Order: sequence, then C-alpha cells, then structure tokens
Amino acid sequence: MKLIIGLGNPGEKYKNNRHNVGYIVIDKLSRMVNGQRLMAKKTNSFMNNSGEAVKKMINHYSLNIDHLYIVHDDLDIPLGSYKIQFGVGPKVHNGVASVEKELGTKDFWRVRVGVDNRDPENRVDGYDYVLQDFTQEERKILDGIIGKVCKEISHLLR
Repeated sequence: MKLIIGLGNPGEKYKNNRHNVGYIVIDKLSRMVNGQRLMAKKTNSFMNNSGEAVKKMINHYSLNIDHLYIVHDDLDIPLGSYKIQFGVGPKVHNGVASVEKELGTKDFWRVRVGVDNRDPENRVDGYDYVLQDFTQEERKILDGIIGKVCKEISHLLR
C-alpha cells in the first residue's frame, strides 16, 4: 500500500492559501483513487508540526517509508509546474523539515507543487506569500496542474 499525505493548515481561514496546496491535491486525488492500493490523507495539523502527524500515520498503518508520498507547496517552483522526486525538496519548507526530523530521514517521495507567482520587481516575503489566498487567475492555473499531478500519482502507484 502507498500513503499520500498532503501538508497544509487546518481550518476555513487557510483553505485557499498557497500553503494548503497539499490539502487541495488530496481533495481531488481522493475522488480519483477509489479502489486503488493507496490512501490519500491530510495531516490535520498545522504545517510546522506536520512531522508528528505523518509519523503517527506511518506507525498506524505500519507503512514502509519507501511507500510514502508527501504533497506540499514549493516556492522554488513556479506556479503551473510540479516535480515528483525521491529525497529532494525545497531549500526551505518548515513542514517538510518537520517530516524529515520526525522520520529521521529525507528518503521519501515528495510531490512538489509550484506556487511561486510573485512579481520579481516587488517580491513578497515567502512566509507572508504562502499564507495568502490564490487569486482567481492563479486558481485556474492551479486547478489545471492539480489534475496533471493527480493523474501522474495515480499512474505511478499502479
């Protein structure tokens, strides 16, 4: 069995934040993967404490870490792009760092969904930027890429 875990922040306040891409992907993926040998879950903890929730799920399902996929936002990748990589992640991401710390390894799959659409002339700080909601235009781009991400994940896991 494979476990796909989306990182984000719980609550209505954060629902459309860039930081909640992991949750958004899991919402769509859950509707697509019924009957396959995988589970799509959200952490339901705040981003900086993601590692504790991930570790609990791995222990609960007695899962091999090689079968873990973490879905998260990534400011190193532009909006409309994504990467699925093993053991490679963004330069700075507190949620991913928390997972690495709790698991004691970087050796798990990462589904890195790009969210960077900042104006290069007036670049907003990353911390503030990821806690802002997507604009309507950005959400259209995001919805298209999420469809591609979910299809690739479902094909990888067959």
